[in-house]
Formats: sequence, C-alpha cells, structure tokens
Amino acid sequence: MATLTEDDLRLFVDAVKHYLKATSGQEPEITSAFLGDANVTGHEFNGIVSFMGGYSGQILVSMPQGMLRELLVLQHERNFTESNLLDAVGEVANTLAGNARKVFGPELDISVPTRLRGAQGITARVRERPYVITFRWNRHPALVCVDLERR
Repeated sequence: MATLTEDDLRLFVDAVKHYLKATSGQEPEITSAFLGDANVTGHEFNGIVSFMGGYSGQILVSMPQGMLRELLVLQHERNFTESNLLDAVGEVANTLAGNARKVFGPELDISVPTRLRGAQGITARVRERPYVITFRWNRHPALVCVDLERR
C-alpha cells in the first residue's frame, strides 16, 4: 500500500477548519500533527468513517461533550442527549469523508459513520502508526485520526 502525501493529509486539516469556520465563524487552531501508535486515545464522542475502493482504512473524529454541545447550540439545537451528541460527531466525520471523496474521486466508497461513546483507545486497522491531527476550538481539544492508505 502507498502512503498518503502531505497534500492528502492537508485535505483533512482543511476540512476540519472549513467545517468549524462555516458552523461557528471561528476557525480552529491546529495544535499538532504526528504519527500515533496503534491505539489512539480520543475524547468522549467519536465518529468513524471507513473507506474502501482506491483507499483502505478509516478516519476517526474525536470530540469532547462540551465542544459538541456548543456546536449544537450554534445550530439552534437544544437537545443534548447522548444520541444527539453522537449524531453531531458522526456528521463531522461524514463531512470529512465527503470532502475526501471530492478530492480522491467518486470511486472512493465510504461507509455511514459509526458512532462510539467513550475515550477508550481506538485501534488502528491499516497503519501501524496512523496520522493524528489535534486541534483546539473555543477552548476545546479534539482530534482527527487518519488511518488510511492508498491501495
């Protein structure tokens, strides 16, 4: 499998920035980008989208409850149930995957988001050391883990 390029990874950074700026008017601060280990510890709410086709793997978006609540308020939503918070993080993951399809091509198959609650480690499926991008938005830390390879 071929590794992703810096431009491929920038797609995910730019997608996070665009999503949060469009939703809130405030662009997040990218705090780090590094190679993680096989288990990535995230935040309480996680959205995962799997990729098939010309690419194999998954992306994980992990956000804390406070961040998701603030995003829902900005969308005029007042229902902060666990289900709505999971839907919100799943929507962010789905948006990132949709942006990837625009760049990587229509032959890229993406799954519906899997939504998980809990900050337990998420095990990488494809890469021994997945790409981790951490960011801060409105005081809240969050991350995107790109565990993806070209076929």
